[in-house]
Amino acid sequence: MLNPIAFLIYQILGFYTWIIVASVIVSWLTAFNVINEHNNFVRSLIRMLWALTEPVFRPVRRIIPPMGGLDLSPLVVLFAIMGIRYTMLWGPVLAAGW
Repeated sequence: MLNPIAFLIYQILGFYTWIIVASVIVSWLTAFNVINEHNNFVRSLIRMLWALTEPVFRPVRRIIPPMGGLDLSPLVVLFAIMGIRYTMLWGPVLAAGW
């Protein structure tokens, strides 16, 4: 059982995971010209997703630059979020000796 603040952080990290997934999907759809970037709604969606994810991706890209056009920063951030969420959920249980 998590305290309310830890539960809130846990849920925010889960929501941010979906934002990262949406950002990756939109970037793929943009790269393959499936969606039109000149549409105002699409442009605002791309800007919103970029503003939400780029501050987190930028430090990761400094350490692991894109290799051959493949950006691994979303994958690294997703693994970090999964690790944090796992530690928040199971860390106290494992520390108690279960």
